[in-house]
Amino acid sequence: MSEILFIFDDNNYKGQSGEPMAAALLRSGLLTITNSTYHGRPRGVVGLGVEEPNALVQLVSGTQESMRPATVIELAEGLNARSLTGIGALPELPDAARYDKTNRYVDVLVIGAGIAGLKAAAEALKAGHEVLLTDDQPGPGGHLRHLGEALPSVLQDVLTHKNLTYVPRCTATGLYDQNYIVAVERRSDHLGDAAPANRARIRVWHIRAGKVVLAPGAFQRPLIFANNDRAGIMLSHAASTYVALYGVTFFKRAFVVTVDNQGYRDALRLHQAGVQVESIYDVRQDAQGASVDAAKAAGIPIHLHTTVLDTVANAEGALQSIILQDLNTDEIIEAAADLLAVSGGWTPIVDLATHIGIKPKWSAEHAAFLVNHNTDQLQTAGMLAGDFGGDDDPAIFFGPALDDEQAHNAYIDLQRDATLHELRRAVGAGLHSIEHIKRYTTIGTAHDQGKTSGMLTIGALCQLNATAQDGNSVLSPAEVGTLSFRPPYVPVPFAALAGRERGPLSDPIRITPIHQWHVEAGAVFEDVGQWKRPWYFPKPEESMEDAVRRECVAAREGVAVMDASTLGKIDIQGPDAGVFLDRIYTNMFSTLPVGQCRYGLMCKADGIAFDDGVTTRLGKNHYLMTTTTGGAAGVLAWLEEWLQTEWPELKVYCTSVTEHVSTIALVGPKSRQLLQELVKDIDLSKEEFPFMHSRMATIDGTTVRIARISFSGELAFEINVDWSHALATWERLWALGRPYDLAAYGTETMHVLRAEKGYVIMGQDTDGTQTPHDLNMSWIVSKKKEFIGKRSLQLPYLQQAGRPQLVGLLPELGNEVLPEGAYITALDVKPDGQGKTSHTGFVTSSYYSPTLGRSFALALIANGLNRMGELVAVPIGKKLLQATICDAVFIDKENLRRD
Repeated sequence: MSEILFIFDDNNYKGQSGEPMAAALLRSGLLTITNSTYHGRPRGVVGLGVEEPNALVQLVSGTQESMRPATVIELAEGLNARSLTGIGALPELPDAARYDKTNRYVDVLVIGAGIAGLKAAAEALKAGHEVLLTDDQPGPGGHLRHLGEALPSVLQDVLTHKNLTYVPRCTATGLYDQNYIVAVERRSDHLGDAAPANRARIRVWHIRAGKVVLAPGAFQRPLIFANNDRAGIMLSHAASTYVALYGVTFFKRAFVVTVDNQGYRDALRLHQAGVQVESIYDVRQDAQGASVDAAKAAGIPIHLHTTVLDTVANAEGALQSIILQDLNTDEIIEAAADLLAVSGGWTPIVDLATHIGIKPKWSAEHAAFLVNHNTDQLQTAGMLAGDFGGDDDPAIFFGPALDDEQAHNAYIDLQRDATLHELRRAVGAGLHSIEHIKRYTTIGTAHDQGKTSGMLTIGALCQLNATAQDGNSVLSPAEVGTLSFRPPYVPVPFAALAGRERGPLSDPIRITPIHQWHVEAGAVFEDVGQWKRPWYFPKPEESMEDAVRRECVAAREGVAVMDASTLGKIDIQGPDAGVFLDRIYTNMFSTLPVGQCRYGLMCKADGIAFDDGVTTRLGKNHYLMTTTTGGAAGVLAWLEEWLQTEWPELKVYCTSVTEHVSTIALVGPKSRQLLQELVKDIDLSKEEFPFMHSRMATIDGTTVRIARISFSGELAFEINVDWSHALATWERLWALGRPYDLAAYGTETMHVLRAEKGYVIMGQDTDGTQTPHDLNMSWIVSKKKEFIGKRSLQLPYLQQAGRPQLVGLLPELGNEVLPEGAYITALDVKPDGQGKTSHTGFVTSSYYSPTLGRSFALALIANGLNRMGELVAVPIGKKLLQATICDAVFIDKENLRRD
């Protein structure tokens, strides 16, 4: 390590590169780091790592990350931080750091690189497995690191094994079903100004492991006593580590209060480092073991069955003296001290195990909740599994009996300033569940999520019960149970979760293979989901209205072409594909002949229309489903949900091919004539190539699939071609189409054409409450088979009168285009006493039709299918427009034009 300068609260400090900021501040004599969040009391460092409840800082340098414990910040050149009072602040400037993620499958994942974790990794390597070893510390060894001891050579060899990947500074934040783990690796903070510009600051690991070994270790816990929050009161293991390992010489008179032998080991370390350890106060009646013997041999005074009751502060609010109580005689002792090192026992880190529903079990022997689990998929090791080293012998003790006045300043949760008084008040209010008490008192809901306060809460509840039962407790920690722990185990910056998916990458832009042609043709684009789709193709000096009318005329009277590549396309294969589609769609697909197409509608389980599209049967066990552009991902997820959770016995495989297959729609009365110039190997006549049929063909040597599908009602052909050949096919069509005055059209014209035929757009002509019957599509609902949502369609509320139904509207003024979304009211309705007018529906789609020579609209109107010919009102600002309810099909009701 090398000496560096860093800044804290605008003051310069010296420290060693890589050591914790907390250690450097303590060594510099800064005992009080901040004031508490709500009570404003001076607070100092308590712990060693992520369990630290007090010493939270805001980075001023770098990314200006907030709410970081000073105990985990490694010193580096350029570090600048300031203290926080428990409430952080978001940085004002954008975060310019890089973040990324990685996915990894591994045979065995070991979480924790202490002795237990390294031994578990060694066993897995010996069995021939590939091992990923993660640890939140800067180096391996766990407890040995804090003792300043080297790893045994046999464990050093584990770290260099060819089949092991060791990732330090990597914290597992969540354990999920099927051994899926999310971990967060901090990769550059410790490098400070020397960090390479192209190195990701944080990497999020998504890990799937054949087996997970949990060896996360444990946190030492404090005790509950009056004024237990003074600067100078620390966990004994933290205090001895700061003194012995990091050279903190600030403390002159130290006392150790303990419930186990760990306190003796820490007292011995303090003594050997030159601190005057005045005495060890042990709550137990008797203490035995190697650690106790070593402390006695060192001459450290020991007082049994005695504990700390209260503390006194100096003028700065830091520890000045401690008040002790002999539990045998109730004698009160006061002694001057600048360090009180507390060992309240160990709390194994059960968080990850509980994420997947494993219940920790109380061990009176260890005075702790343990998870002793060993299966082929998950194993626990080390302190989590109950291996405390054999020289601990803890008492089940969480603090002395306190009166009401003392309880007001006896802190359980140092971050929330939550006290024993508030816990008593919660119990007095009739709360018994620890989860209810947690929410009533806010204990365990702050930055540390109960890492030091959780077990104290459980213990205090037991002690309160003992008081209620005249000193005879009938409640044990096992009966109280543990708090519910939820991911993430430690706070994770939002920037890390976003990774590189920020700015333009937060919502990727998707383009079709013909996109550049559209750009050069002057198309105006609109966003449809993530896709950039041509909205319309204006000629010079042409308005949108004029361009759309021109495109509509071309499609209805000549020939027009559209890039429909964005349609969702799902390849469905398997011997049960037909049966599966019968269950998904409201109509039959198992009876569809090979080489034919069928329009399908699917509902959610509640009977509400979800998505629609045309599905083609390519073979006996092979279908190609098309979906709406915006619904493609949702439909695929829907299919997979049913296949994987409800019908796993079906042999069906779904694959998205949206960006493998490009679709070009050629529309209009002249489309057959134009396409026949390009396609020579099949007959495109209506007799040989009927509507809703599909044929394989070749265009310039490229295999294509052509389908007689029309979303406009006109004669139309959809050319499905490999993505990489789409542009060439489009350009060939365009070149051949010049004599036909071929026009490209966009989504606005598509909407006009489909609306003229009454074709529904899911999400535009529906609002998430329409059944097929509401859309006047009862014809597509099979009465012969079951399908998702069929039973729901029988529910009374889906059959009641007055439901919104899809109908057409003809405005009284043919040149007036009704605004989409406009409310519709009855013609003679009057405002109520508050001036509000009840509506009967709203406009879903509205356009001007060159073919009709007037405006028209689609609308959802209550009981609309039974109100044909009725005149309704459409209030627009101060104007009151009128329109007539009509059939939703405005053009070619006989479907003659499509052939």
